[in-house]
Amino acid sequence: MNNKCSILVIDDEVQIRRFLKISLESAGYKLSEAENASEGLIMSTSVKPELILLDLGLPDSDGMEVLRKIREWSNVPVIILSVRNSEQDIVAALDAGANDYLTKPFNSNELLARIRAALRTFHPEETSPVFKNGDIEIDFNTRIVKKNGEPVKLTATEYSLLTLFIRNTGKVLTHGYILKEIWGKPFSEESQYVRIYISQLRKKLEDDQNNPKLFLTESGVGYRFVVIEK
Repeated sequence: MNNKCSILVIDDEVQIRRFLKISLESAGYKLSEAENASEGLIMSTSVKPELILLDLGLPDSDGMEVLRKIREWSNVPVIILSVRNSEQDIVAALDAGANDYLTKPFNSNELLARIRAALRTFHPEETSPVFKNGDIEIDFNTRIVKKNGEPVKLTATEYSLLTLFIRNTGKVLTHGYILKEIWGKPFSEESQYVRIYISQLRKKLEDDQNNPKLFLTESGVGYRFVVIEK
């Protein structure tokens, strides 16, 4: 993927913006900066960024409101950068449409990895009926799933859950979102369903289900399906 893409930072902290400018521009990204919500919303339409880094504690409006307004018209990836670290805040942001959530302070390598994952979702490298990730291969036309070239038998629910994760590769999916998409709103509180089926997918698709590399747990929040870096 070409890193020469545009990233908009909406954050009122000068030190954070300076840190991001150094880290992201050295990695080849083009950076635009906004120091408050109103400026950020204007730039999100005028600059047309390919990814937004958004602080929640802005001086003129809460970042959650900014996120909701962006989601009214755009599916551009949004990564939250915030000192708020409660599970409630993280889940609320992800359910409101954020692609990811990083708690300040964070290191540049972790941020860059999250950015790459979010951009893969927004800019799929190719449109193909076959998805490959490590030793896993899924043919969407035939619904055949293979591991190391050998077919893996999945139930209908397991297959639906796997394809949901593939469509949202790199994005944290909350328990509530997964339940709504796979089982429907009446099951929105049945979080044990998610745990059971994630365990089944790990058993069938991970090399070591106790040390997963594909289906990562975001404690208290949900799960993330990641691309295995080659």
